[in-house]
Amino acid sequence: MAESQQLPSNLVAQEFGEVNVRPVGAELEVTFTVAMEPQGAGAEGWQTGVALDASASMQKAFGRQLVGTVPPAVLAEYREKGWAVDRAEDGNRATKLTTPGREDAVRRGFVKPSENVVEPRAREFVSYLAGNLDADGGTTVVYWACGDGRGVEAVGDFTAEQCKGLELRGPVRARFGTATHLLPAVEYFTARFAAAARGMYLFVTDGRLSDLDAVKRFTVHLAREIAAGRRNPVKCVLIGVGDEVDERQMEELDDLDTGTDVDVWDHKIAAEMRGLLDIFAEVVDENQIVAPRAALLDPSGTVVKQFLDGMPARVTFRLPAAAAWFELEIEDQRVRQPLR
Repeated sequence: MAESQQLPSNLVAQEFGEVNVRPVGAELEVTFTVAMEPQGAGAEGWQTGVALDASASMQKAFGRQLVGTVPPAVLAEYREKGWAVDRAEDGNRATKLTTPGREDAVRRGFVKPSENVVEPRAREFVSYLAGNLDADGGTTVVYWACGDGRGVEAVGDFTAEQCKGLELRGPVRARFGTATHLLPAVEYFTARFAAAARGMYLFVTDGRLSDLDAVKRFTVHLAREIAAGRRNPVKCVLIGVGDEVDERQMEELDDLDTGTDVDVWDHKIAAEMRGLLDIFAEVVDENQIVAPRAALLDPSGTVVKQFLDGMPARVTFRLPAAAAWFELEIEDQRVRQPLR
């Protein structure tokens, strides 16, 4: 069976939350959700969290790395003085300057501190979840992949107002990690908020996960517990930042077959996100009616599906394999969605 492909968020019309396409013989199977925050009872009882990758490769993104180039001759000088050392980080060899080396390189204009690009984006995530979804009005923030890559350092719970001055520059008590283990962070939230009616947890990362198989096994178990009614729903969203993200891994989690109808993971690439509403792309009630009447049309203008008694928030339909787009018609208004 062919795998479903999720369209990049920046190619999805603003009316849709998510669009997935899967070849089925001579047809395309299309599934979309309607862009909307949780509604009614589905908006109640949420606990929320934001987990920030603190593996060594994130130091630059947190503004904790010097950018620039120290000339080879000067670097050799630093090594002789013990101001530069070589060590392994995230499986790669890297040269690190000691405090005297950093101070000298900055003073001489060879390097400067990197820009903290994580903090403003993380503040947006935390503020949005705390102000729009969290039952207590406070979203939990942690750093993950600390130390040996398995450490989790809690930062605290923050309201939307507190986010305005929230400083996020990486772990304070632990060091940046030598690997990127996601499972401990997932376990942290699912254990701490085990009694919550619903959980929404965002995991921000810039690279490749070291424990994908372990996360898959845990997710299958979690999905089966939810399906059996032994625990409440959980939605996890993996958000990739930077140019080194392994989207193949993210898609593996997003498309993981748990043997149930429970879909735990979604994934987004930060640079492709249209807005914060994108994190709710898969958090929809399939039975919720969002329009009294609607129709779906193929490129020839043929109606391929009609909703005479109401259109739900999640829809699946089929088109000819060659179809390059479809249109959704609601109350004489049409929205065109490209498929390629």
